[in-house]
Amino acid sequence: MTDVNASFVRDLVGRGLERREALWLVEEFSPGADADAARAVELAGTRRLAGEPLQYVIGHWPFRTLDLDIDPRVLIPRPETEELVSLALGALATSQATSPLVLDMGCGSGAIGLSILSELSERGIAATVVAVDSSIDALDVARRNAIKHGLHAVSFVHSSWFDGLDPSLQGHVDLVVSNPPYVGEIEFETLDPVLHHEPYGALVSPSSSGVEGFKDLEVVVRESMSWLRPGGSLVCEHGSTQADALVQLATSKGYVNVIDVSDMAGNARVLIARKSLS
Repeated sequence: MTDVNASFVRDLVGRGLERREALWLVEEFSPGADADAARAVELAGTRRLAGEPLQYVIGHWPFRTLDLDIDPRVLIPRPETEELVSLALGALATSQATSPLVLDMGCGSGAIGLSILSELSERGIAATVVAVDSSIDALDVARRNAIKHGLHAVSFVHSSWFDGLDPSLQGHVDLVVSNPPYVGEIEFETLDPVLHHEPYGALVSPSSSGVEGFKDLEVVVRESMSWLRPGGSLVCEHGSTQADALVQLATSKGYVNVIDVSDMAGNARVLIARKSLS
């Protein structure tokens, strides 16, 4: 690190930033350690000190094998969702689909669907992803990430869940994968205030069936069945208190091999369910 950059770090730490974050910002915004870099570091530090998430300040963030562009139009990719991708890939492997068709419902930045597409391609599997979101802004970010990583076998659909999808896809989908809004409206007010920088509609869902934050999860589980092919899988992230209700719902809708998987912290996190072959 140059003496100038070391000075930038000391200044940011002196203003209240953690040293680790100060190093990240200086590395990102001060490659030349010149006057323009000084202004960029100053602005980035001011944004972070005002409470804006580091990921938005930097403007991109790693997710599995991809470096994703992100901004306040989309959720910040999280480690639990990386686990969701692993489980989704496992479900596809079990189904032995040779050219899988994947629906990424509520795609946001594209983290889930693009990671699946990229990692399957590395294994020599030519998948097709349909990325769906109700936010045009989010679709713009996801589209930019697809271009950034040269991922072309993906289409983007502006839709409230399944409403705008081509009906010809019904019964032909190998995997529906989703990280829908599942934070309850009351719960949201008790969480870290930094979450207020992220898009509210991508985090918070109304209550349903007596379960807080359950409405969008309910839609995804209920409607996925008609889009999946026999033997196709639904893999869906959810909140830690919603597992029992989701397993019961999936079972009541006719899914088989219904399980719920905990994340690395031991919290119930991902529903996996399959459409019967018969």
